Amino acid sequence: MSDSNLPGTELLKTVLEPLLEDFQHWFTRSRHLLETEQLSFMSHQEQSDLLSRVKQAQDELNTVKMLFAATDKQVGIEMATLMPWHQLVTECWNVAMRFRQGREV
Repeated sequence: MSDSNLPGTELLKTVLEPLLEDFQHWFTRSRHLLETEQLSFMSHQEQSDLLSRVKQAQDELNTVKMLFAATDKQVGIEMATLMPWHQLVTECWNVAMRFRQGREV
């Protein structure tokens, strides 16, 4: 049986858990925007494709969160998994910023 007081385990709980929650927050916000607004600066296909990628990332994230919980928060996540999520969140931030700027004009 592993010792849950190991520094690595605490690091995972301290860093990874909030990071997963942040991804969940931003994917949820992005999905809401993409499902409820027609973005004039994107074609319907571009918006639909972005929404599809957000939904896929949410599915992947939910799977990772379930595994993280099932292992008592003792499993890490490869950077190869996190980086596409980070890039997607950044893309969604840019879309949201452009949408807000368009509403202020």
